[in-house]
Amino acid sequence: MPALSLSPSSALPEDHASAALLGRLWRPDRGGPAVVTLRGDDLVDVTAAFPTSRDLCEQANPAQALRQAKGETVGTLAAILANTPVDGRDRTKPWLLSPLDLQAVKAAGVTFAVSMLERVIEEKARGNPAAAATIREEIGKLIGDDLSKLKPGSPEAMHLKDVLIAQGAWSQYLEVGIGPDAEIFTKAPAMSTVGTGFDAGLHPASSWNNPEPEIVLVVASTGAIVGATLGNDVNLRDVEGRSALLLGKAKDNNAAAAVGPFIRLFDDAFTLDHVRRTTVTLTVEGDDGFTLEGSSSIARISRDPADLAAQMIGPHHQYPDGAALYLGTMFAPIKDRDAPGGGFTHKYGDIVTIAAPELGSLVNRMKRTDECEPWTYGASHLMRHLAKQGVL
Repeated sequence: MPALSLSPSSALPEDHASAALLGRLWRPDRGGPAVVTLRGDDLVDVTAAFPTSRDLCEQANPAQALRQAKGETVGTLAAILANTPVDGRDRTKPWLLSPLDLQAVKAAGVTFAVSMLERVIEEKARGNPAAAATIREEIGKLIGDDLSKLKPGSPEAMHLKDVLIAQGAWSQYLEVGIGPDAEIFTKAPAMSTVGTGFDAGLHPASSWNNPEPEIVLVVASTGAIVGATLGNDVNLRDVEGRSALLLGKAKDNNAAAAVGPFIRLFDDAFTLDHVRRTTVTLTVEGDDGFTLEGSSSIARISRDPADLAAQMIGPHHQYPDGAALYLGTMFAPIKDRDAPGGGFTHKYGDIVTIAAPELGSLVNRMKRTDECEPWTYGASHLMRHLAKQGVL
């Protein structure tokens, strides 16, 4: 099985020395999680100033507040990253966690033309990967494969919808892909996300699945977008393909929402405009020698990130602890793995690396959901811990 190795050089943004990086780690000496930031080579515990990641993100200027917060050095990032993968972890020493805690975990679907077409293919294939290649060719002939310039909800998009309906080719995925309303759904409960170095979960009922490399926006309760991180919105294509009503079973499984390694807070050097231009890369390395690589720019998104955030939160949808929003997968891997025309699906033990120069890299190993670490630490446990630490 490929080794899961983490290091500062790969985990951090290229300009990490000037970045405001917000993270969380587990402190065995305190019996619970801590909010941390990177200063030089060290991770500094700022929990006394900001008991939760949510609290820091609610500040008027989170990046400035983080830089000004006083704290205690816990250890070097190199040592803590090395101790983070569950295999061989020394549980007497700190390890990194997902940077999210109390935020709602939301996701936007079919926001890129390529992934939208793959959703249509899933639906038409009824969860059968063997039928996907033929359907992909048929759909491509009908509507093309470049809808990136088509503005959702525009007169041109509505005309295309009318044409497709007339030809009997309309799909619920095209509705949210080019219609006026974005698909926004709950990816996972608050406190359930896993960070870099953790195992990520695949439900054993699935035989057709894939990673979904995404940028995740961090949004305050006011609706202000305060930062971004990387995410893997692990997806079970055969489950969702059978019925869109199985979205919860396809998406919300143990350890199936990976986020990290840090939230990069917005400041003069890193803004939403930088996110709009970010290129995200995906690498999958299998124990069978299989390697898959891909990349895509968020500039190809069909809905602006600010619009997606505004559709998620506002007068009609409120999140007092803020929210994290997966912006949608930029590409769905279709490279044949086992047989011609069979497409891609995970094998247990695959190592998935999602990276961007501005955000670092998120690395996870794929395991069965019941073999990943069980989720046992929720909001009630966090509140009791913080109360015991005297920081509430």
